[in-house]
Amino acid sequence: MRYTHVDVFTGRPYSGNSLAVFPEAQGLTGERMLSITRELRHFESVFLTRDPARPRTHRARVFDLAGELDFAGHPLLGAAGVLHDLHDLHAPDAPDAADGGPADRVTWTLRLRSRRVEAVTRRIGPRRYEGVLDQGPARFTRHPHGPDGATRAAIASWFSLDADDLDPALPPETVSTGLRYLIVPVRGDALARARVATPLDAPLARLGAAYAYLLDVTAMEGRHWTNDGLLEDTATGSGAGCAAAYLRRHGRLGDGERAVLRQGRFTGRPSEMTISAHGHGTHVRTVKVGGGVVIVGEGRLAELP
Repeated sequence: MRYTHVDVFTGRPYSGNSLAVFPEAQGLTGERMLSITRELRHFESVFLTRDPARPRTHRARVFDLAGELDFAGHPLLGAAGVLHDLHDLHAPDAPDAADGGPADRVTWTLRLRSRRVEAVTRRIGPRRYEGVLDQGPARFTRHPHGPDGATRAAIASWFSLDADDLDPALPPETVSTGLRYLIVPVRGDALARARVATPLDAPLARLGAAYAYLLDVTAMEGRHWTNDGLLEDTATGSGAGCAAAYLRRHGRLGDGERAVLRQGRFTGRPSEMTISAHGHGTHVRTVKVGGGVVIVGEGRLAELP
């Protein structure tokens, strides 16, 4: 079974967030997909199955090292980039997209376990693409006045920070565009000093969240770890989507305004994600996250688990 190694949210290889994309994964069980993901050791892998009845539509299953995810950002963008690359490679001499040949811009439909999303890819160079993923509407956990002082101090302590390290003008808040993130706005050098000090699953669940995303609004930079703190993610597309919705809800991002959110500085793989959100208040109806996709390599599994 063949796969493609890509870097996402970057314009050059060996930076951004790496990913293994399996474009023809029919016949694989979820157990096998998880075993392959753990073997390759990327933060996530994505497995695709083409829908023969619908052009440019694929079923997508995303796995991290723990199990299958209901949604993810960088795997879906990376998958769309690989599909565009394969489309170009299979018809290099056709005159245009209408004849099945190379296309500068393509829209892909990706069906997950519980939802369907669209990604638009644009070729920007040899085996280099830019993609934009429409994450749909955002949902906010209703804390009209934000958490109280004691809760803010507790949240700060989860990341080895003090309450004064949190941005006083912005409340921590749970947001979802597919995965539920507690957005934690920080200030000063807090982002650089942050570390996960305690397992996060239980305390996040009490706030209606599954994950946490630290956000320096002034610098437009974020950080995210696994809930045990053992792994730091390089660029978190799902978290970036929640950050975009949060920024729009609090008036820090204009309606439809595009901005660049950076992540990965502390993992040695700097990444850039373009974000935008449409709507007002808690009614953010569309969130989009985009970035570069670079083809790094190709491989073939000699044996399946």
